[in-house]
Amino acid sequence: MNLRSSLQALPERFWSNETVCLRPMKTEADLIFAANECQLTKEQREFVNPVWLSVGHAYLEPEKHWPCVICTTEGERIGFLDFYCWNGGEEATSWSFFIDLKQQGKGYGRAAAALAGKLLKAACPQTPIKLAVEPDNTAAQRLYCVLGFSQLAETDGDDLVFSVE
Repeated sequence: MNLRSSLQALPERFWSNETVCLRPMKTEADLIFAANECQLTKEQREFVNPVWLSVGHAYLEPEKHWPCVICTTEGERIGFLDFYCWNGGEEATSWSFFIDLKQQGKGYGRAAAALAGKLLKAACPQTPIKLAVEPDNTAAQRLYCVLGFSQLAETDGDDLVFSVE
């Protein structure tokens, strides 16, 4: 079963926690929010892939990519998350994400990352999760360590690699 099918097979209750919910990007409004309305600092934009790249990957390889919108439990869009197969293969799963500048500092990023890890572990229990992190993105590095990830000796280009089994 491919990544998207494995995630789609999960019950709806898996897609939320006490702080956020994730929902697959399905509407034009979702795309407009993620691509235009969701803002980051200039420095943060250097740390993440642009939305168009994630959406393009999902169009070209839908079984390996699944872009989602991060929402509050009340349904307000607050961020973007893309689930994907690590380096296009099946050796690991991954995600990249960001939270809108106006919503940062409220615990949404941590809650979304914890939820993404829970979803990937439930969908692909035998597959490790790997995350590529820019060396200057110390906030993400700290977050992933708090969530149980360890830095590996390998790199992904210039990025540091964190993993959890």
